[in-house]
Amino acid sequence: QVLLVESGGGLVQAGGSLRLSCTASRLSFSSFAMGWFRQAPGKEREFIAAISWSGGSFYADSVKGRFTISRDNAKNTVYLQMNSLKPEDTAVYYCARSIQRYSDSNTASYNYWGQGTQVTVSS
Repeated sequence: QVLLVESGGGLVQAGGSLRLSCTASRLSFSSFAMGWFRQAPGKEREFIAAISWSGGSFYADSVKGRFTISRDNAKNTVYLQMNSLKPEDTAVYYCARSIQRYSDSNTASYNYWGQGTQVTVSS
């Protein structure tokens, strides 16, 4: 069974930091782009950040300058470093593997998804 497992979520005060990890099992990793998305209650899933197979990255405007995506192909793991967290960052965060090498913000470009990890930012 293919698995993407997120970890690192939790409760943090506004202004704090968290680092999310997502590890892939039984899934080709290094040749594909990876993405992070989030979904808040009552809202649609939204794109946060993506990283290409070669390490190029881009971000949603809402997190640019605060979040950093990175990957370690030797560990089949993608990370999301989240700094200066705000209450509006509260959501379930999902990692996903793309169908292609290059980064994309469209959820339809991702065919494998993790189960999500809750991030709650208190004011």
